[in-house]
Amino acid sequence: MSSSQRALLAQLLIFITPVFWSANYIVARAGSGVIEPHLLAFLRWLFAFALMLPFALPELLRLWPLWRSEWKNFLFMGALGMWICGAFVYIGGHTTEALNIGLLYALAPVFIAVISARLFSDHLRGSQIIGSVLSICGMLLIIARGSWQNVVDVQFTRGDLWIVAAVVSWTAYSIFLKHRESVLGPFARLTMITFGGVVVLLPFTVVEYLHAGGPADWSGALWLSVVAAVLPGFGAYQAYSFMQRELGAARAGQVLYLGPLYTALIGWWLLSEPPVWYHVAGALLILPGMYLATRQGKP
Repeated sequence: MSSSQRALLAQLLIFITPVFWSANYIVARAGSGVIEPHLLAFLRWLFAFALMLPFALPELLRLWPLWRSEWKNFLFMGALGMWICGAFVYIGGHTTEALNIGLLYALAPVFIAVISARLFSDHLRGSQIIGSVLSICGMLLIIARGSWQNVVDVQFTRGDLWIVAAVVSWTAYSIFLKHRESVLGPFARLTMITFGGVVVLLPFTVVEYLHAGGPADWSGALWLSVVAAVLPGFGAYQAYSFMQRELGAARAGQVLYLGPLYTALIGWWLLSEPPVWYHVAGALLILPGMYLATRQGKP
């Protein structure tokens, strides 16, 4: 695949990946009262690792002498991307509103762009900045349900601290994923990062299990874990890794702005809840904004 084809695929994935991530919102809501947060995150990434390992194993075996010294990086990245960005979101979702989560996660692409620009000259210029602003406005319009008073009246709770930690962790994960080098290719590297996340999650899952007990419904819990592993786990993280490599951390981070729009569309499809005017208005801001913010070339 040529560099221009890879860049085009990465730009297409910007608009496809949120579909995978949106499945995690459904899993989080369905999992409340069925499975504890750390156990859900642990099973999600354990199943994702089992799915990835057969494909990554030849490269891992071939390059074993070269990558075995990177184990600390894999644990560190696994803690950021799979433990904090996994279990913490599930914990916070039990005690905070979706509006709060959306507002806090709107900060992540901004943090990624600012830090990337300051440290690595990976920044947005000209029309890309305009596109980012349009996307932010569209996202806020949707999550505020068309009334800025909803944003003004928002009340933050203790659960929001878990979401803040997840946002900061996702920012760090995105930066390190782009700028910390590895001898492994993106797929094999993410496989080992996932394994690192499983290792980090294990002791917390055991403590949680001893304290809270097992799921109320093991059958339902396993199905939720498999869905979380395949779509927001395997699919979304692989796509995000590819987008970062081709577009840079700042542009790939824009993918989060499509979350509220896609969630509304999924609600229309699954729950027969038709979009209202602010969904359409938000889409008219987000979609051209995403195009401007993620396109290649000179500003």
